[in-house]
Amino acid sequence: MRKVIEYVLVSADGVTENPVAMGVGNHQDEAYLRDGLGLLEACDAVLFGRHTYEDFANLYGGGGNHKPMWADRLNDIPKYVFSSTLENAEWGNPTIIRGDVTAEVSRLKQRAGGDLLVLGHGLLGETLLREQLVDVIDFAVYPFLVGKGEQFYFRPGQDAKLKLVAVKAFSMVVKLTYEVER
Repeated sequence: MRKVIEYVLVSADGVTENPVAMGVGNHQDEAYLRDGLGLLEACDAVLFGRHTYEDFANLYGGGGNHKPMWADRLNDIPKYVFSSTLENAEWGNPTIIRGDVTAEVSRLKQRAGGDLLVLGHGLLGETLLREQLVDVIDFAVYPFLVGKGEQFYFRPGQDAKLKLVAVKAFSMVVKLTYEVER
């Protein structure tokens, strides 16, 4: 069975809101970017909520200046966008999913293939965690304090036991990988 991997960029004080505006790109060395590319290449699709999809489409779909080494893979990888309101999605090989999130992701997990990646911890990530569909959480912890903004936290019903399975230290970022225990 495929795994759902949630990848979250977080400041040292727990803020996850708008990582690009926080300046995460200034802290990503080549080893960190290669690690991210390896994760993208190991996954067969990305799962997005509407807001995160639109943010990524604006960042990568317009051919802007932000071009990390994994941008081509991110542009090409199939994307499942979970939204009841999004009418049109044009960036990067998308499929809009309007049905029940739990049923659809459960179905995707049963298909043959590589893992499924969720970028960030928005409403989709919260739903998948609550419904026990997240298998791995990667936290990329950045070396700065933001002091304000939306923080990563678990809402009621999102309780989970996590088992630390890997720690990778890059020149400025630490990546903590946890498996969600059932």
